[in-house]
Amino acid sequence: MTRATVHVVDDDPRMLRAVSRLLRSSDFEVHTYVSATEFLAQKVPSVTPCLVLHLKMPEINGLDLQQVLAKADEYLPIIFLSGQADVFSSVQAMKAGAIDFLTKPFNDAELIRAVQTALDRSRSAQEQLQRLSRDREVFDTLTPREREVCLRIAQGLLNKQVGYELGTTEKTVKAQRAHVMQKLGAGSLADVVRLVERLRSAGAIPSALAKPH
Repeated sequence: MTRATVHVVDDDPRMLRAVSRLLRSSDFEVHTYVSATEFLAQKVPSVTPCLVLHLKMPEINGLDLQQVLAKADEYLPIIFLSGQADVFSSVQAMKAGAIDFLTKPFNDAELIRAVQTALDRSRSAQEQLQRLSRDREVFDTLTPREREVCLRIAQGLLNKQVGYELGTTEKTVKAQRAHVMQKLGAGSLADVVRLVERLRSAGAIPSALAKPH
């Protein structure tokens, strides 16, 4: 089983070594970087990562790096470290989704707890992405007409109502509905509703198609 990966960015070599030793002693895989530029030059592995990030750094500071990463496709939870109390920066970081904001010197157990929380969030986000990918794959197996039927039954329309909207018979809709259920691997209408809602929430289904005509 691949160990969780913690990426640590800090321009203070001594702090970088200390944090690295602490995390490795708790059986985390640790990658260290002396600048945000060095971190951005590396490809972050997709296996359950999180980032421990120093706030004040030359060139690209921690908040700037957080904004850059926010534009990326993959979710990377961040724990900020700061050499001094900075309420304004702390509020900015947390509003932008940071997991925690710790002031040096921090308690070892406090950092370990924050990292574990971040990794749990990372794992959950990856599981959601994988489920969304599976949802998209099975939805894409539907024909255009089956997708229309799928979206309408997910809205709670009866076969007769779907047939009226699509200009076809109730019997035809019933057969198409059975194909939809089979292709989606759905055991009930509730399964279809949940799948469509996940796709809609992720923007994978255009809003115009997700609403009845």
